[in-house]
Amino acid sequence: MRAVVTGGAGFIGSHVVDGLLARGDEAHVLDDFSSGKADNVATGVRVHEADIRSDAGRVFEEVRPEVCFHLAAQADVRLSVERPDFDADVNVVGTLHVLEAARAHGTKIVFSSTGGAIYGECEGPAREDHPRVPLAPYGVSKLAGEEYIAAYNRLYGTAHVSLRYGNVYGPRQDPTGEAGVVAIFMSRLRDGEAPRIFGDGTQTRDYVYVGDVVAATLAAVEHPGGALNIGTGIEASVLELYERIQRVAGVEREPEFAEARPGELQRSVLDASLARRELGWEPEHSLDEGLAETWAWISSI
Repeated sequence: MRAVVTGGAGFIGSHVVDGLLARGDEAHVLDDFSSGKADNVATGVRVHEADIRSDAGRVFEEVRPEVCFHLAAQADVRLSVERPDFDADVNVVGTLHVLEAARAHGTKIVFSSTGGAIYGECEGPAREDHPRVPLAPYGVSKLAGEEYIAAYNRLYGTAHVSLRYGNVYGPRQDPTGEAGVVAIFMSRLRDGEAPRIFGDGTQTRDYVYVGDVVAATLAAVEHPGGALNIGTGIEASVLELYERIQRVAGVEREPEFAEARPGELQRSVLDASLARRELGWEPEHSLDEGLAETWAWISSI
């Protein structure tokens, strides 16, 4: 299979590239390196340094991919609040350019969406038909991307897939960014600093290991189209997460507490039973196993 991975130098995208290579597929990376890193990309992979908003058509014309894993995004929730126009430009307009480039070449799209930011507060594991009440422009822009993808499926008979990821963690996650609490906590422990917990730490998330996300993302190529949750169905509070991280790191340190951030979800967990049925996918890593692999990477850099 010949594939383009937008955002292929980023955290999840670079792991998707590795998964493609492991299967013997041909992988091309389309990345503007605004947040991606060249070191994340496997040796020998063709890299197209480009912007999805202006260059998607040119890159697709050159590569003529059979599938596009569309992971390039503006993913900072707080930045989306501060600059909603920029967030929409990348996540909505950029996705439209990818859709048009794919339409010109008959390319299937597997789109990385988000569960928590789209569904809002959850009373229990959210299914795909859960009310969608995003609290920040980031969730709105991802939902808009999904709706455009669904509209193209109806209008053009395509089979594009939107995957609503839980809180993805693992090696290569940026420990200096605003997202990725696992990488942030671990990097601070590694550096002898106290991790900061916002609010009382009882807020919960569905943490899913990046290797399991890649398996689901590759499996989605054969899916006939639609939206699927990709999570574990198991929620962990921030306090529980920090306790588990301390155990795998072999380090104990009292965290700092700070005021809760406005608009932060208190509970987010996904029901991924549809992905289990339709993709034949199951997450293989327990939270402790995934944290151990992530700490091995964090502690080595």
